[in-house]
Amino acid sequence: MDNSELQKIKQRYNIVGNSDGLNRALDVALQVAPTDLSVLIIGESGVGKEIIPRVIHDNSPRRRERYFAINCGSIPEGTIDSELFGHEKGSFTGAIGESEGYFGIANKGTIFLDEVGELPIQTQARLLRVLETGEYIRVGGTEIRKTDVRIVAATNVNMRKAVSEGKFREDLYYRLNTIPIQMPPLRERGNDILLLFRLFAMQMAEKYRLPKISLTEDAKALMLKYKWPGNVRQLKNITEQMSVLSREREINLETLSQFIPRDEETTQLATIPQAGNEQHSYESEREMLYKILYELRGNVSDLRREMKSLRDQLDEARGLSGANGFSHPKNISGMPPATVSGVPSVSGMPASVSGITSPSVSGMSEPHYPSEFGNLQEGRIYAEPRRDAEDIEAEEIKDMENENESENESLNLSELSRQMIERALERNNGNRTGIAHFKAFLSEIQNVQHQRLRGVIRAWEAR
Repeated sequence: MDNSELQKIKQRYNIVGNSDGLNRALDVALQVAPTDLSVLIIGESGVGKEIIPRVIHDNSPRRRERYFAINCGSIPEGTIDSELFGHEKGSFTGAIGESEGYFGIANKGTIFLDEVGELPIQTQARLLRVLETGEYIRVGGTEIRKTDVRIVAATNVNMRKAVSEGKFREDLYYRLNTIPIQMPPLRERGNDILLLFRLFAMQMAEKYRLPKISLTEDAKALMLKYKWPGNVRQLKNITEQMSVLSREREINLETLSQFIPRDEETTQLATIPQAGNEQHSYESEREMLYKILYELRGNVSDLRREMKSLRDQLDEARGLSGANGFSHPKNISGMPPATVSGVPSVSGMPASVSGITSPSVSGMSEPHYPSEFGNLQEGRIYAEPRRDAEDIEAEEIKDMENENESENESLNLSELSRQMIERALERNNGNRTGIAHFKAFLSEIQNVQHQRLRGVIRAWEAR
């Protein structure tokens, strides 16, 4: 579509702006208007999504029929089915008569469903049937009714995330998203910000008979750099505030800063994507995911070091315990083997333990035993045989094998994580899949990490 026709549309609907994103949205709306295809308008709150369905209806064959704009988020969940599809008399408390509903009244016309992502799941099923067959049933009724209505929907939520979380039906999403139209946020519209400011300032001056306000160069620079989380609606509010409250008619940087919010989130400078920068966005996302994976791997390494330190402490404690027990069934200090008098048997067993007999001690009222013979408590001998050199060497070899296996598992896990990232990015052509997919992806990685860690911990506990 040529520029002159776009300018006529902008003048007719009082649309201000010349950014590429805005022109593209209007161009798609005019192309799809002669058809009956469903349209889904996507954009942040306050970007002006309600203009697009009006343009579509007024330039369609249905322009002489009724047009209804319905905010799905403002209708209570208990009454929204009745509002959209109508109800029979006595179908619920307060239903003193019949109601056609919007789909009955707007037959042959257009219905604009704003904030369609707020619809309850039950209502979504009814809406899907209307879109596919044109049939619906009133609340409390049994008769199948027909309607010929064109649906134009809009939302400011991430629909892919809502679908993945089970908050929105996937089949309805694809049915509504036949023709998607993306409305750009204000921060991406460049000089359109200054054009809109002049429009709002002029409207306030004419309405309240006030001197028109203007901006200095430094104030214009701040306007262009500000993030504008509330988009066009926020810009209009700030312009109206300055028109009424500012003593000066020329707004400088200091004055403008008093009206712009100063919290950390909204004072961030806007990042405007440049043409041909899609590949950079893809690489940035991949780098971010790799960074997270390496951080997770570092946590695993720290845990391994802590486990090794704990193992060394246990081995040291075992060594000290063995030093206080029986070292070998050989005679100690040349003492002949004998039976310890006065020591009762344990569980019916003789006083000798594992074939080792204690040396006899006579002539002493309270026998004293060297540390090699363990501790005597209540007539029982507690001792632990000392490990010989072959046993210690075998255990060290086993520990080295376990450590190498753990390290290989960590490396295999890193390779597995890298492959998972590449498959996820290839599957989505480098595009972001929303916070939900990202969280699910990280959760999957963490589950793999935790399973491996639990296996290592169980192996150490079994020792």
